[in-house]
Amino acid sequence: MKATINAQAAVRHLKKADPVMAGIIRQVGPLRVPVKQVDDLFGTLVDAITAQQLSVKAAATIYRRFCDLYGDPDQAPDPASVLGTPEASLRAVGLSRAKALAVVDLANKVVTGTLPPLAELTAMDNEQVVQSLIKVRGIGRWTAEMFLLFQLGRADVLPVDDLGVRKGFMLAYQLAEMPSPRALLAHGECWRPHRSAATWYLWQATRLNEIKQPG
Repeated sequence: MKATINAQAAVRHLKKADPVMAGIIRQVGPLRVPVKQVDDLFGTLVDAITAQQLSVKAAATIYRRFCDLYGDPDQAPDPASVLGTPEASLRAVGLSRAKALAVVDLANKVVTGTLPPLAELTAMDNEQVVQSLIKVRGIGRWTAEMFLLFQLGRADVLPVDDLGVRKGFMLAYQLAEMPSPRALLAHGECWRPHRSAATWYLWQATRLNEIKQPG
């Protein structure tokens, strides 16, 4: 639903509900989900589209170039101004054709009101937000879930298709292979209503394993 992350409550629940998760928490320490509040829905989603399958540095460079097309590298443009931008200009800043088309589709849906404004999204439950966002070309369920987690700070998000989450679960629970999304979803029932915290700790479990590797 619309509950946001409460670190103390989440850690307390996870320790009680799942002994393996309790062990991860002991190793990792306090919950620190880096929630960044949304000021500009259009800019935030353009950034999310740009970042898909790119390094943080490369994505940031392309996003600034995109913004600079409209006069300010530090501020997203008005979506209406994007609608008249030639695809070649968008490609020139580093966007792939698929991402350029996605950005234009996003701008169109913001301008026409097909995509609900931020205030309405904030009032929706998690699944309603996901269903609203995935209507935009180039935004899938994973991107929508990252928006819920890192922009809206929702407490109960479990991105079962995320490879990092599945790998962290495999390592922490000492499995021979990564769990299927369905298996992860089933196990994650015990983490409700704090699955966002569990997600973050599973990402950290992957990092813990990397630190332990020799060399």
